Amino acid sequence: MSMQFLGEIRRVSFNFAPRGWALCDGQIMSIAQNQALFALLGTTYGGNGVTTFALPDLRGRAPIHPGSNGIELGEVGGEATHTLTAQEMPRHTHVAQASSSAAGTATPQGAYWAAPGEPAYGTDASGTMTASAVGAAGGNQAHENQSPYLVVNHIIALTGVFPSRN
Repeated sequence: MSMQFLGEIRRVSFNFAPRGWALCDGQIMSIAQNQALFALLGTTYGGNGVTTFALPDLRGRAPIHPGSNGIELGEVGGEATHTLTAQEMPRHTHVAQASSSAAGTATPQGAYWAAPGEPAYGTDASGTMTASAVGAAGGNQAHENQSPYLVVNHIIALTGVFPSRN
C-alpha cells in the first residue's frame, strides 16, 4: 500500500488487516503503545482516555461525513430495522368495506355494510359495526431500513505520516 496518514481509514476487499493496519471493529487500544494515534483519535470512538482508547467500529455501519445537521465526528445512529408508528405514517384514508347485497338478507356478504333493504332491518345508526369493516390494517412488524449494500472491510492505519493541519 502507498504511504498513508496515521489514522487513515481505507476500504479493502480482503478479510484481514495488513501489517501496520487494524480492522475498524471498535477494538480497545493501549494509549501507552499508540500515543500518536491517540493524539489524533482521543476518546472519540470510546475508551477511558487514561490508559485506553477505541478504534472506530464500522461493523454494520455506513460511514458519513459530519454535517450541518448536527451530526458530530464519532456519533453513531440509525437502525437496521424499524417499526413505523402511526405518527410516522402519511395521512391517509381507507375505503370502507361494503356489500351491494340488500340489508334484507339474513347474512349480508362478509357481514359488511350493506345496501338499504328491508325496513325491518332499520337504519338506526346506533348499532355496532362489524370489526372487519373498520379493523386495523398492517402487521406492526419491523421492516428493513437499509440501502442496497456490499460488505467490505474497513481498516485504519496504525502507522504512517502524522497529518499536519493547514
